[in-house]
Amino acid sequence: MITLVLGGNKSGKSDFALDLLRKSEKPALFIATGKARDLEFRRQIHEHRISRGPGIEVMEVSTDLPQTLRKAKADFSCVLVDSLDYWLFAVREAGCEKERILEFKEVLDRWGATNLILVSCETGLGPLPLSGEVRAFIRGLGALNQACARIADRAYLVAAGLPLQLKA
Repeated sequence: MITLVLGGNKSGKSDFALDLLRKSEKPALFIATGKARDLEFRRQIHEHRISRGPGIEVMEVSTDLPQTLRKAKADFSCVLVDSLDYWLFAVREAGCEKERILEFKEVLDRWGATNLILVSCETGLGPLPLSGEVRAFIRGLGALNQACARIADRAYLVAAGLPLQLKA
């Protein structure tokens, strides 16, 4: 089963997804895609690590999310990816966006029985940015989120810490 959890920045989407992971069968894996580039984000990552607790294995990835997922589904009952927006930043920066997204969609299409929880920012609710680069990123993330929503068995939108089920 694939579950997509969408929400804005600081909406509570990660907490909701982590709660789903905690309630799932073990062993469970948390795949972190964000890389700290400033002190504030380092603190945020540290707080997330503390809140996850010792019972959940954590793996950090950069552009290699599809390969990591292929390996993880054989060893874990539930996998949480937090978050697709950071992963999209990484593959854009590395210049391999198209290839990695195709690979990622292939992995999702063939996912199987392992529970997979995908977290991503829903950026379409904000104002249109002035920068063409930011608009291109938002278009790319919107397309990625839509593709994941089509494949997902369940989808949620989290706002103010409250999950709204979009797809059951």
